[in-house]
Amino acid sequence: KDALVSLLTDAVDRTVIDAAPRLKVIANVAVGFSNIDVGYAASRGIVVTHTPDVLTESVADFTWALILAITRRLSEGERLVRRGEWKGWALDLLLGSELRGKQLGIVGVGRIGRAVAARAPAFGMTVAYTARRDVDLPGAEPMSLDRLLLTSDVVSLHVPLTDETRHLIDKRALTRMKRSAYLVNTARGPVVDEEALAWALQQHLLAGAALDVYEHEPAIHPDLFKLENVLLVPHLASGTTETRTAMADLAATNVVEVLAGRPPVTPVRAPGA
Repeated sequence: KDALVSLLTDAVDRTVIDAAPRLKVIANVAVGFSNIDVGYAASRGIVVTHTPDVLTESVADFTWALILAITRRLSEGERLVRRGEWKGWALDLLLGSELRGKQLGIVGVGRIGRAVAARAPAFGMTVAYTARRDVDLPGAEPMSLDRLLLTSDVVSLHVPLTDETRHLIDKRALTRMKRSAYLVNTARGPVVDEEALAWALQQHLLAGAALDVYEHEPAIHPDLFKLENVLLVPHLASGTTETRTAMADLAATNVVEVLAGRPPVTPVRAPGA
C-alpha cells in the first residue's frame, strides 16, 4: 500500500508502518495526531498529514454548547424530565450560573482556542489565556496557568496531547480552581486526570465539568457517572455532516498530492523538524 488514511482511534505505530514497506503518506482524519508515531514515519520518509482548519468553527461552536449546557444545568433538567420527577415550575429549581461579567480561561491558543475566545464577547465574558509561547489575542489577558485557574469562572481546554500536557489538569490544578467554576474539555482526554476530576467534584471543589473526550476513551471513570454536575458527551465536537465531510475530503486531497509528487496541503511537522 502507498497510502494510509487513518482515524484518531487507529494506532499507527511502528508495527503498522513496517507492515507497509511502500507507504508514502499517512493521512489522519483529525486535527490531532497523537495516534501516529510521527517521528518513526519521518525516519522512513513517510509524510504524515492531518485536517486542521476545517473543524475549527464546529468545535468552537460545540465548546460553547457545552459551556451553556453545564452552566445552565441542561442535562440535569433533561434527566429530571425523563425520570418523570418534574413537578412543575419552581422559583429555585436547578438554578444555574450566568456568563455575563464572568471570565473565560482559555488553556491553549491554537485555531480552536482562538475561535472559542472570539465568541466570548457575545456572551458578555472577558477572556484570559495561557499559552506555551507569545500569541496575539486582542482583548484577552495573558496569564500563567496557575493564575488563570485561580481567577476563571469557566476553564476551557484546547491543547494538544503531549508529554507536557498529559494530566495538565491534575489534583493540584483542580484545587486551584474556584468552587463556582466549570471545566470544559474538547481537547484530548488524557489532558485531564479523570480520577482527580471525580474526586474534586465529589469534594465540591468546582461547580461542574463538561467532557467530550476521555482519558481511556471510550471507557469513562465510573465515578463520573454517579455525579449529576458532569456533562458526558461521546466525542462529538467536530460531529457535523459538513465538517466531517470536509475532513475526509482534505485527507483524500493530501493523499492525492503526495502520491502525485507534490507537497501535501496540511502536513504534520516531525519532531525536531
